Amino acid sequence: MLEIRNLHKRFGAVEAVRDVSITVPDGAFLVLLGPSGCGKTTLLRMLAGLELPSAGQIVFDGQTVSDGDRNWSVDPAHRNSGLVFQSYALWPHMSVRGNVEWPLKVMKMPRAERAARVDEVLRMLDIHPLAGRFPNEISGGQQQRVAIARTIAPRPGVLLFDEPLSNLDAKLRVEMRTELMRLHRRTGATTVYVTHDQIEAMTMATHVAVMNDGRVQQFGTPEDLVQQPQTAFVATFVGTPPNNMIPVQKNGVGYKVGGRHMPVQPPADDCLAMYRAEAVAVGRDETPHSLPMELVERSSIAGRVMLTGMAGPLRLTAITDTAPDARIGETVQFVLPARPDSWFGTDGERIG
Repeated sequence: MLEIRNLHKRFGAVEAVRDVSITVPDGAFLVLLGPSGCGKTTLLRMLAGLELPSAGQIVFDGQTVSDGDRNWSVDPAHRNSGLVFQSYALWPHMSVRGNVEWPLKVMKMPRAERAARVDEVLRMLDIHPLAGRFPNEISGGQQQRVAIARTIAPRPGVLLFDEPLSNLDAKLRVEMRTELMRLHRRTGATTVYVTHDQIEAMTMATHVAVMNDGRVQQFGTPEDLVQQPQTAFVATFVGTPPNNMIPVQKNGVGYKVGGRHMPVQPPADDCLAMYRAEAVAVGRDETPHSLPMELVERSSIAGRVMLTGMAGPLRLTAITDTAPDARIGETVQFVLPARPDSWFGTDGERIG
């Protein structure tokens, strides 16, 4: 349904999107995940037709809709796609019904069919009782539902969302995530969703493209990203809590892990060792595989204890069933497994 081929976007000397290639199956829920400034919104705007690629192609359902190599693009109105903005962008002088009906009027849909479709989507999003109200008379969450209803009313084949939940409070975000997933199942539309929140990504997506510095670091299912991260960036950006990444350096006849000699056998003299938080223990007693650290955070999570320690710039997190009787600010030992879960090169690429 959606194919992106060698896509680039430059703004003067700045390359915001660099050589992105992704193929997404029909009906997928793709999340573009990454920190602010990584290029994910620029990529979404190219999919919507609001930006022309500098190079590469975008294909919807076998039809090329943007070709940067030929400096050509299909008008946004003719792409069979719908975009939900972060700011909702509702017409303030139109009622809820008027906002949802507007794109159907533009399509010149017959009046009776139009009215039936508006009623259908208002009920689908549970906002039918608000049909006669104006945007300033309803809550932020209700405005978001209206914006989504307006977008899906024309039955687009591709739905595009630009961080649509970022203006909502935490409880409403969780509720709207559920609603969006339900909506995706009902419409069957291929969906592309931009967010910097990896919990949203892992909860909602069938496929995730993790972006950084304009590039896709890894593309796959949420399970792929968690179980087999291909770069150090993905390993430390995805997951709750993120994985621990510790520098390993050759020192004489042995190796230092996090600045302390340990009996390890890394695949290179200088590399990075990844340890999952649930594999790290915390205690009072020093061991050959422990690092002394200041305890800086302690919290409960799903019936277990999450502990965070710091030693200089190094920050480690452990999730354990039992924790030492230590106060914040005291020194404890973060005990690493004999072997890390994965190795990464100093360039950030996975080894092995």
